[in-house]
Amino acid sequence: MNWVILIIAGLFEVAFAFCLGKANETSGNEMYIWYSGFLIALVSSMLLLMKATQTLPIGTAYAIWTGIGAVGTVLVGIIIFKEPITLLRLLFLTTLIGSIIGLKVVSPH
Repeated sequence: MNWVILIIAGLFEVAFAFCLGKANETSGNEMYIWYSGFLIALVSSMLLLMKATQTLPIGTAYAIWTGIGAVGTVLVGIIIFKEPITLLRLLFLTTLIGSIIGLKVVSPH
């Protein structure tokens, strides 16, 4: 169950990065709404990460949490914020995904 919690925590990390990006694109009240979403996603992500590390090794959990956040944020950047797709970016993204899977496979829990 803590693996599921960890994955959800990683998705909230993607959400807070997305909200930060949207807040930077807006102004006025809309900007504050996105910053509020950023704070809610940030707190949710941290609380879920804390819960997951009660039974999962901290090094593995943290690496997977940041990896999910990194992969998700790159994909959000490409899909939503129209960031460039390059061969090297895709290569390193694939390497990162492989590393996340590898950490899960060799984890003792």
